This record gives sequence, structure tokens and C-alpha cells, in this order.
Amino acid sequence: MRSFESNNRAENLFGKAAAVIVAALCLVFLFGMNAAKAADETTFTETNTEVTVSLVTDKTVYEAGEVINFTLTVENNRAHFYTSKAQFAYDITEGLETADGSELDNMIPKLESGEKAEIKGALIGNAAIFPAVEKPAEEKPSGEEDKKSGSANLWIIICAAAAGAVVVIIVIILVLRKSRKGGNGAAGKTLAMFLAILMGMSAVPAEAADYDTIKIRPYVKVEYAGQEVMIRMVIELHSYPKRVTVATELKNVPKSITCHDPSIFKDFDGTYYILGTHITGGYTSDLRNWTSIDKDFRASFTKETKDLIRAWNTDPVDWFGYLWAPDVVYNPVLQKYCYYLSANGDNWKSNIVMLTSDSVTGPYEYAGSVVYGGFTAETIGETDVLQVVGGDTIPDRYVKNGIANKKWGDKWPNCIDPCVFYDDDGNLRMSYGSWSGGIFLLELDENTGLRDYSVTYENNEHSDAYFGKKIAGGWYVSGEGSYIQKIGEYYWLFMSYGNLEAKGGYNIRVFRSKTPDGDYVDMLGNSPLYDKYIFNYNQSVGVRLFGGYKWRTFNQGQVAQGHNSAFVDDDGKAYIVYHSRTTDGSEGHTVKVHQLFLNEQGWLVAAPYITDGESISAGGVSMSDFAGDYELIIHELNIDYKNLGVQTPSYITLNADGTITGAYEGSWSVKEGTSYITLSFNGDTYSGVALKMNVENTLVETDVFTAVGENTQITVWGSRSID
Repeated sequence: MRSFESNNRAENLFGKAAAVIVAALCLVFLFGMNAAKAADETTFTETNTEVTVSLVTDKTVYEAGEVINFTLTVENNRAHFYTSKAQFAYDITEGLETADGSELDNMIPKLESGEKAEIKGALIGNAAIFPAVEKPAEEKPSGEEDKKSGSANLWIIICAAAAGAVVVIIVIILVLRKSRKGGNGAAGKTLAMFLAILMGMSAVPAEAADYDTIKIRPYVKVEYAGQEVMIRMVIELHSYPKRVTVATELKNVPKSITCHDPSIFKDFDGTYYILGTHITGGYTSDLRNWTSIDKDFRASFTKETKDLIRAWNTDPVDWFGYLWAPDVVYNPVLQKYCYYLSANGDNWKSNIVMLTSDSVTGPYEYAGSVVYGGFTAETIGETDVLQVVGGDTIPDRYVKNGIANKKWGDKWPNCIDPCVFYDDDGNLRMSYGSWSGGIFLLELDENTGLRDYSVTYENNEHSDAYFGKKIAGGWYVSGEGSYIQKIGEYYWLFMSYGNLEAKGGYNIRVFRSKTPDGDYVDMLGNSPLYDKYIFNYNQSVGVRLFGGYKWRTFNQGQVAQGHNSAFVDDDGKAYIVYHSRTTDGSEGHTVKVHQLFLNEQGWLVAAPYITDGESISAGGVSMSDFAGDYELIIHELNIDYKNLGVQTPSYITLNADGTITGAYEGSWSVKEGTSYITLSFNGDTYSGVALKMNVENTLVETDVFTAVGENTQITVWGSRSID
């Protein structure tokens, strides 16, 4: 026992000493590099995002009255990107003036990939500030410049040795820790903490925008009339992806329409319909080219139907504009198309009504209300609440969290955004709700299409006798537009996080469950339920199918994609249907449809382009055929949505030997005989599918992949470069 304790104590002392030594060596490395840099400040070179900036002078020592000639060189070596024309600022030691009295050139021209620009300038010292030195400067001993240079080189050698020592000591510590159970946790934590701080010193968060911002401040220090002077520039460049222009004869832009919160329905004749907010809709035969039915659809609503819809909510505002996010199903028992519509109002006074018709496009007749929200002691008698929960007065829980004290939204839903579906057992269900109280699930009676009064629900944190079972959200955590669709072996819960405006960060998340009423979870096991408020716009909860992005063939970036529906077609292909805004500065929106796929682990991934008849190859994908140069979009969570930030492509090569090179390094493979692709890079392993698609809005076919990170649940898209 004593020997064991002595060994353990010795190991602890060694570990702590090693941590201190590593810390000291790392500091030596940092200060040494700074010293080496300071020893050579008469020239400057820095590369940022493959743009190199250098600044040099023609000499290092100048006599009074001499001219300092300097050259600034900017070179763009970033493939497929250009830097826009940019003006920069000078920061020069007071007393230095332009040699010829003119303004210094401060404009960097637009630079295509591979181009460079040289900007020359000439400065002279003001005689009053830089008088001639009376005594001649003492000549430096021969070889002093070499000594200075040698000193810098010596520091570099020392730093390299220090870095090597760091690696060796880390390896020793790891070996010791592995060889002795328990290891030296304290020393390991000390070392890990120090290295984390050290690494953090150079970490710069990437900007999410249509362009990358490159900031460089080149400077040089020289001696002028016996004084040290500095020439410095403040440069900010914008690096834009170079657009790919497709020949006119290869363009294939589909006809889209405006339909907010589109709900998809396929009729018996094979026609696809979408119905949306504000009594809008459209139809298509190919999921690409849509025809609007807005005018005729709105005209089909009679005054009697409108009055019945608004009976619960008589706000004097434009109530027609508060008819939101419908859903439609065909009920075989009723032999009717059942149209479920949100009738929203102020102070959570809302309800979901059902209308029926013999045609998907109407005219519809009012059938009843499914669920009410925002009721008070005075208005509860106008609802079916007491019929459901019993008693003759409003339950206390709807007063404690009620309308009068503005706490309704902490617990109870806004009764909007219905999604009505049949589960595998033939039960008719409806999910609904939004921000505030969350998303709830009710069972409906197929014989009426309305609430099934024979089904009861518990009263607890995630259930309410009237509102049903809570399956997501709560406490004002963002999340709305729920949609439940069975795809493969799972029920998938789609939700939209964020605000719906272009600058609101709207994005689609998915969770899955073996049963329609949950529990739903994402890839990391996270639940969509919340019991306290958090800001979740860019949080890693729910698999985000995609965020703001812009391919090089796009005129505008796509942002605020959300409030989707989904369906599985007769051929087994699954699709997501949603509205999308752009970076054009307006709130205009259009309908888009992407095919969905299940990766090898059974998680959904979305195609990188809108659908155009693509299919997964039955024979799988060959690595030799799929290898090549690809544009890569990583849908990072931390995106600058408030400034219309989008993800733009970086560039990688999928080599035939299974390696990845370019902007990222790693490996990739395709499962033999399938289209399942796996890519490992950027600290994660991404699992998805590979296929051929037409580049969006063109007839140009190319190889693409879509995958999701196993550790981060971040989506990545790839598209073979077509230029």
C-alpha cells in the first residue's frame, strides 16, 4: 500500500511538473515568435483566407530628405472567389508626407482568382519634424544585420525545439496515464485548460454572410533621420464566390407561386395541391411548376361560412388576414375533404375550425371547431372546454396561467397551425400549437372529423385534459408549424424555429419517434420539450435540415425557410414542401420542394437542390465515378441571420483513393452496391446519400451528396463543380 501511494504521489508530482514545463515552453514559443516577428518589421506578409498581403520598403534606414518608396501587394489565390474593389486607410507616422504632394493611392481593384495588384507610394519627411542628424550615425559593425537576422532565426529554432518538446511531453503524459489506471487527472486538466486557453488566443469566429470579410493591417517600421517611423494600412476586403453563369439554352426555371405555410395534398387524380395562409393555394403535376388558385379559392367562401369561422374571434381588425396555416385530409368515413384552419386573434383568442367539401378546392362548408384557446371565465361558456373537463366554472389552472395576468402563453398554446394525419393504426390525429405554450396532440373522431370526446388526457407538466398531450416546445421557446409524417420506420416531427421574417432566423428542425405521440428525439437524444425559457434559434436541438445558403449559380441567397409540410408519394419517395425567402431585402417568398432521403443510420437528409425527377441509383455509386472537385456547403448553426447571412461554398476534392483534400482534409467512402456515402472531416463523420441531380434552375446534371454529422447533427451538401 505504501509503495502504491509513493508511486501515485510521484506520478502526481511528475504530472504537475510536466504541466508547468509545458506551460513555460508554450509561453517561450509565443514570446519567441513575437520577438522573431519584431526583429523583422521592415517587411510584412500575411495570408488570410488565401489572400496574401505584403508591404515592403526599398530600404530600412533613411537619411533626412530621402524618399521612402514602398510597395503594397495584394494577391488573391482563392479558387472560385474574387475580392471586390476596396478602399483602404493609411496610418502613417506624423511628419511623413507624400513625396510629390499628391494623395496616396488607396484603392485595391477587384481581383479575380490568381490576380494580384501592386500599389506603390513615396513618402518624405517634413524637415521641421525630421531634421538632418548633425553627427553622422555610427557605422554598425560588419555583420550586425546578419546577427539581427541570425537572432530572429535563433528564436525560430528555439521555438521549434520548444514545440517539439511540448509534443514529446504530451506523449509521455498520455502513455503514463494510459499505463496506470486513474492517471494524473489534475495535471491532465491543468494542461488541457492551458492548451485550450492557448488555442483560444488565435481563434477567430467565421462570419456567416454572402461574402467572407478579410481584415489585414500591414505595417513596416523603418529608421528615418534617426527616428523610428511606421507605415501602416487598414485593409478590409470582401471575398465573394464567383458566380457560375449557365447558358440560356440550359436554363430551366420552374414557375413558382406565393403560398405561405404550404400544406401539401395529393388528390386521387395525381394532382398535387398546396393550401396556405390567408386562403391561398395552388396545384401542380410535377412538384415544380405551380398554378395559383387564390382568387377562385377565396371567392368560394360564402358569407355564412366566413361568419361561422369568425364567431369565436370578433376582433375588429382584418380578421381575414388572421386565417393561418391550414391543413387538408380526405376523410373516407365522411367521404369529404376536411379543411382545418387556424382562426387567430389577439391575446391567444384562437381556435381551429374544420370545414368540409366534395372537392379539395372547395367550396367549403363550416362543420365545427376542434379546439379553443384564450378563453376566460366570461367566455368559457362559448367553448367546449367544460364539456371536456367537467364542472361549471373555469378550472383554476386557466386562471393562474390566464389571459388577465398575461401568463397564458407560459403554459397553454395558441390554437393554430393544425397538422391532421392518420397513424398506422388508422387513428385520426391533430398536432397544433406554436410559440408560448408549445405543440400539443389530440385524437380526432373519424366520424365527425372533430375532437374525439371519448379520449381523455392527464393533467401534468406535459399534458392537459383539454389541450391534449404536449409533444414539443413550451415557455415561449421558439417552435411552430408542427407537421408529423411517417417516413420509413419512424414518425417524423417537423418544426420551424426562429421568426418567419427574412432576418428572423427561420429554419426547419426534425425529430423522430416510433409512436405518433412521442417521445420525439433528435440524433443526439435531445427532446423538443422545454420546461423553461431558452433562446434556441441557433441551438443544436433538432436536426436542422438546412439553413441560409447560396450556391454559385444563385442570384440571391435562400433564407428563412420554414413552416413545411411533407409527404410520401406513391413511388415511395418522400418530399418536404416549404416557403423560402431570399436575401433581396424584401419579405417576398416562394414555394420549394426538396426530396428527402434516409441515410444508413435512418436519419433524414434533404437534397441540396429542388426536386427535378431525380432518383437514387438502384446499382449504387462508384467511388471512381463520383470522385472529383466539389462545392461544399456546411450548414453551420451559428449563422448571422439578422444580417441575411448565408453559407457559401468552400471547395474540396473527393479523390479516388478515398481522401479529401482542399479546404478540408479527411476521408470518404461509399458503401458498395449502395448510394450511402460517408465523409470524415472538420472533426465529424457525416452520413448521407450520393446521387445525380440537375443543378437548380438548369438542365445541367451533376453529382451531389447530402449528409448529416453524427456528432454535431450539422448538415453538409456537396455539388460537383460545373465550371
